[in-house]
This record gives sequence, structure tokens and C-alpha cells, in this order.
Amino acid sequence: MARVAEAFAADRALLESHGYAVTVEVQQPGHIRARVAAGHDETRLEWAHDSSWRFLPVLRDEVVGFVLHPIDLALNKVLALAGRDEPRDLLDVIDAHDRILPLGALVWAAAGKDPGFSPASLLELLKRRGTHRAEDFARLRLAQPVDLLELKREWRAALDDAEQFIGARPKDEVGCLYYAPSRSAFVMPRDGVPSDAMPHYGRPGGIWPQPARAG
Repeated sequence: MARVAEAFAADRALLESHGYAVTVEVQQPGHIRARVAAGHDETRLEWAHDSSWRFLPVLRDEVVGFVLHPIDLALNKVLALAGRDEPRDLLDVIDAHDRILPLGALVWAAAGKDPGFSPASLLELLKRRGTHRAEDFARLRLAQPVDLLELKREWRAALDDAEQFIGARPKDEVGCLYYAPSRSAFVMPRDGVPSDAMPHYGRPGGIWPQPARAG
């Protein structure tokens, strides 16, 4: 936890030395959120302690350094939305559902990242989200306004699809992702398709999929 405070202090000094204004909004053990501004431009940054337990190794980004794999980031967003009713988390989870993995696969795996949840209990919490009003999204300064009717439709469809997927999966595979070597991708298998989809479990530091070798 102390390392988070140390990292923030170092980053704050660096930002301020380059003319940025740094305003702390949340400061807790292991979590600091600040607004960073220069002129009329601003953004929010967070410093947080994260468990080393993940599904995939971190990735190196040439601009910001090491970052979580998008799938691990999406799983964190699912768990965040289950614990707090923030409109930005809802948008992030729907985006992950569209671009990274369907919600059902994320909920199934998230139960392995946080053993305090089962897929069903996590899904029940998510069903309580998505009741925001237009003014809740207005403060996010989005590039385009949110269509509340479309957002609600997409969220309900994702939840219904996730419920069907969770109900059909074998209980001894709870908490895994599914990787299909034939597609070189993580998938949400349905009715045995793709046929080579195999469980992929997390561990400290994460691990790349390792398909079994023939023979």
C-alpha cells in the first residue's frame, strides 16, 4: 500500500514540474485518484494496488509502461460495476462486451478472480445496474451523448445472454476463460462450438495459453 503513495508522490512531482495542476479527489490506502489539468484540458488518473493474480501477463506499452491485458482489465471492470453503481463502469463493461469478450464469459471468469463471488451471485449484482439518467452521463464529458433506450436494450440483452451461458457451463470449470487454438483467441463457447475451446485459469503473474501438443 505504501508503494502506491510513493508512486503517486513521484508522479505528482513530475507532473507539476511540467506545469500540470494535480488535484487529489480520492486518497485511501492503496488507491489514489486525482484530476490532472493543463489549461482547459484535464483528465483523471488513478494509482492503485492490484493483486498479482491475473489470467494473462501484463503488456508493455511504449507510452505508459506496463499495462494490464485488456481481458484482465475488462474483468476488473465487471467486478467494479458489481460493487458500485457508476455510469462510467457500465459504459466500460458494455464496451468490453462488444469488443473484448461477451459479458457471460467475463462474468464466468471474474468469479475466479474474486472467489467471493459465484457467476450467479455476480450476475445478480450486475442486474441491479444500468438505471442511470441522462444527467448521470452528462458529467462524464463523453464525445457523444448516450442513447438511454439503446443502452438499456443492449445491457438487458447482454445480461440475458450471460445468464443462459452461465446456466449451461459445467460447474467444475467455474472461474476460467476459454481459449480456442483454432481461432488463436479467447471465446465464449456455445453448444460445443468452437470444438477446441479449453479452460484457461489465472495464476500469480498470469500465463499465456498453452494448448496441449498432439502426440
